Amino acid sequence: MSETVKGHGNCLCGAVSFTVGDISKNMGACHCDTCRKWGGGPFLAVECGTDVTFGGEDNISVFNSSEWAQRGFCKQCGTHLFYRLLESQEYILPAGLFADDEQFQLDHQVFIDQKPSNYCFSNDTKNMTGAEVFAMYAPPAE
Repeated sequence: MSETVKGHGNCLCGAVSFTVGDISKNMGACHCDTCRKWGGGPFLAVECGTDVTFGGEDNISVFNSSEWAQRGFCKQCGTHLFYRLLESQEYILPAGLFADDEQFQLDHQVFIDQKPSNYCFSNDTKNMTGAEVFAMYAPPAE
């Protein structure tokens, strides 16, 4: 992971809060079909490792969005809370949930091959295709 900081935030209604002990300052954009369907656009997120603590856990609902990951959201207001890798239990949280989201810098984009042509970020970023992402993170086939 790159340079890291600590942080905290909450969902839109405040029913769920969180603290993170190890947030990457590098923000990524995911353009996969699932993320765009989930949030209506690219998923702008930061890697948070496993040091994530939630308050109001009874207000969190989890959806298994693939064989290797889950997505969590607030049951009260619907705020997207996290993308969690099942094998490593690592969290990737939306950058906009943090009290200080200005600290993050967009430096990478994933599933660039699924990005529609109707938007474009001007930042100079590392770009990875879906196949490259799967090669890095998906568990090996049995």
